[in-house]
Amino acid sequence: MLESLKVNKSSNKQHIMLFDLATGGHHLSYIQYIIRYCFDQEFVGKLDIVVSPKFLEEHSDIVKLVSNHHQKNVEFLAITEAEYSAIISYNHSISRVFKEWSLSGKYAQKLEVQHCLFMYLDSLQLPMALRAKFPCPFSGIYFRPTLHYKDFNKYTPSAQEQIKQWQKKTLLYFAMQNPQLKILFCLDPFAIPEINKLTHQTKIIYLPDPVEIHDVNQFQIKDLKMRLKIDSQREVLLFFGRLGRRKGIYQLIEAVKLLSIDICERICLLLAGSIPASEKLMIEMLLKEVSESSPIQIVVCDRFIPDEEVHIYFQMADAVLAPYQRHIGMSGILLLAAAAQKPVLSSNYGLMGQLVLNNKLGITVDSTSPHALAKEITKLLDGNYKKVCDISQMESFAQQHSWKQFVGTLISNLC
Repeated sequence: MLESLKVNKSSNKQHIMLFDLATGGHHLSYIQYIIRYCFDQEFVGKLDIVVSPKFLEEHSDIVKLVSNHHQKNVEFLAITEAEYSAIISYNHSISRVFKEWSLSGKYAQKLEVQHCLFMYLDSLQLPMALRAKFPCPFSGIYFRPTLHYKDFNKYTPSAQEQIKQWQKKTLLYFAMQNPQLKILFCLDPFAIPEINKLTHQTKIIYLPDPVEIHDVNQFQIKDLKMRLKIDSQREVLLFFGRLGRRKGIYQLIEAVKLLSIDICERICLLLAGSIPASEKLMIEMLLKEVSESSPIQIVVCDRFIPDEEVHIYFQMADAVLAPYQRHIGMSGILLLAAAAQKPVLSSNYGLMGQLVLNNKLGITVDSTSPHALAKEITKLLDGNYKKVCDISQMESFAQQHSWKQFVGTLISNLC
């Protein structure tokens, strides 16, 4: 598949600016994959990656890799500390949106680029809709469409959600009329037909959220288990990522309280990822209460898990828990679980629920209900893990979302 997506070396040497001021999660992975692809495929254009000063500080290894590479057509450029401070001071207000739009335009003009790729377009739709000035054509990645959620199984929107969906659809419609918007890359394949109805001028392209498939390394798995002091007789249920409210940590803790003693004696609940500072005291207190009143083993890795370690956590797990709370859009957790061929207990809401059902990745549940979660966790442990998923479909799902497919789709359409 990669062969068909190779960059045409004889094509026009496009000068592209990639703009992304976030630093963690998928933002980091996407940038890493793009850099690797450009070097592997000997990208002949020019790519300027505009990031925050915080990115250079937190990911100096990636920046050094680029600066030391023999290809000099890929470069990092950070906005100034003053510019970054001004943007974050606005928090999540409309003022911040316009400040970020203006700043991206400033750098596009300064670098004299031919095209700008916004790595997170969702938050910039308002200036697009108002046709705010921009010095060059642009494209972007759209993460969280909801205009098609009405077609999903077991989806019953609240009155507030219906209003929000109407607002989002209206804003998207006007944003799509911007003549400078050339390509909308969408991470949700089910949304493409609905988005296409909103425009006749912008190209809408499905962009598969990427995952890297690793070979299983039993030594690394055994070593990680020993370092984390996981009881070798227990089944590992992995809750991965930023351990906060959005991912359903509180509902999961309440669900654990409802599990039988027999089930708790069999489980190691592995929580891997950083806990938000604003929620740290509360979560630690709740986990302490559960640990003292239940025979369950709870292991907490309260830190950012580097990319090179992530796949080991998933390969070590017996099952993966993803009880997101009415999450909109895709989750890399599904991809990582599928790549490791481990069943996932997922929220039944929106795109996540639909993907789990369609690709037989595991079990879906109303994750807002601790009782429902406890019931499905029990069912998962009482049955055969392999019975709740289809290994061949999981493998196919992961392959369709390879990082090479992701970057190849971007580069081949932009150049």
